Amino acid sequence: MNYGELYQTADWKKEKHAPVLEILEKGEFFKVSVSVGREIPHPNTTEHHIQWIEVTFLPEGEKFPLQVGRFEFTAHGASAQGPNTSTVYSKPDVRFSFKTEKSGTLFATSYCNIHGLWVGSAELKV
Repeated sequence: MNYGELYQTADWKKEKHAPVLEILEKGEFFKVSVSVGREIPHPNTTEHHIQWIEVTFLPEGEKFPLQVGRFEFTAHGASAQGPNTSTVYSKPDVRFSFKTEKSGTLFATSYCNIHGLWVGSAELKV
């Protein structure tokens, strides 16, 4: 099996695992939002949760993408009393800013502890 075959894609309007990228604001820095479970909420319980989202950017004309950020989600309701007994739950929804002088493609990869790797993308125009 090829490693690339492990990544799943789907329309985020019908699939709760697909990461959604939005470019919120253009300027010297681009403001970007990434979320998982936007249309159909992801459970984010101790047993079933998104562990992380990673964002990479492939500038036009470049061979390899650059990592822009990695966001870990570590609160899933677990506590010393057992699964789903805490009142603290992470939501896989992040906002960040970055600067570039080139157009290109942003990729967001998310990891579900049960359903594996998911990827979404968005074109970024300078």
